Amino acid sequence: MDQTELPLVSALAAAANRSDAAFHTPGHKRGQSAPPALLKLLGRSAFRADLPELPELDNLFAPEGAIAQAQLLAADAFGAEQTWFLANGSTCGLEAAILAACNPGDKLILPRNLHQSAIAALILSGAVPVFVLPEYDADWDLAHPPKPEAIAQALRDHPDAKAVLIVSPTYHGVCADVGSIARLTDAANLPLIVDEAHGAHFAFHPDLPAPALAEGADLVVQSTHKTLSALTQAAMLHVQGKRIDRARLAASLRLVQSTSPNYLLLASLDAARQQMALEGKELLDRTLELSDRARHELGDIPGLRVLGTAALTLNPSPKGGEGLQSGSIPLLPL
Repeated sequence: MDQTELPLVSALAAAANRSDAAFHTPGHKRGQSAPPALLKLLGRSAFRADLPELPELDNLFAPEGAIAQAQLLAADAFGAEQTWFLANGSTCGLEAAILAACNPGDKLILPRNLHQSAIAALILSGAVPVFVLPEYDADWDLAHPPKPEAIAQALRDHPDAKAVLIVSPTYHGVCADVGSIARLTDAANLPLIVDEAHGAHFAFHPDLPAPALAEGADLVVQSTHKTLSALTQAAMLHVQGKRIDRARLAASLRLVQSTSPNYLLLASLDAARQQMALEGKELLDRTLELSDRARHELGDIPGLRVLGTAALTLNPSPKGGEGLQSGSIPLLPL
């Protein structure tokens, strides 16, 4: 596919530049009645582009035009069979993934160190959690992803489980052995859901961990706004394989997403995809270079230790450094 294309950005720009009277939402009417303080902060162009689901802008829940094309380009760039744009963050992506994979009473294997949206999804779906303890790192006081052996044991203990969910990378940048876990779920013919909220950049550089899709995950949720350049709250849900009913997944997304998705957020996903498809390797070359430099310089500061290679996690010692709080400070690439 032609990754230079920007179907949704182009459609939104064309709509924003029209001079039609705004007999539609939102109430600021292309900025004509915008609050002066916000107008001064954002400028008129942001309000002109803050548009609802006009026919020329497509429909997020029944895409046929610009959104459909933008999602196809995203699937191609990120290595998915199908991609959905999310205007309610990875939160709604995880909720929809669990709703699509589990019926009331179904068992879902998942780690204790998960995002609160997974708990919300358990409540909404009626699924029964089978919690797996994370690997506790006493040296760093961090909870790492469960090892494949722990997932294998959970599958043996609960052969009636219907899905497995893991978080990779964690908030502190530690990745699970997704490939080994995917082989376990493959053998059990269960869908593997990966909360890859902090790993949207993995697909664009060979020196980063392999993306969960490449490792065999069935459903992957990414916060494109966290480690890439989309606007806050913009995210993507990727799927591959036949274990997930895609019509049910689409219906689940309708349950947990706003019926008034913000087109600035959606267009930012289109733009972030194009940026990474065209320039991702070069941008991440520089990111990794700066990360490595910071790692070495920070490691020379008394009282600081640096964890990992592709992300920076600083852990002040009990004595610490002047002005630092005890605990961990994650500094992720991009």
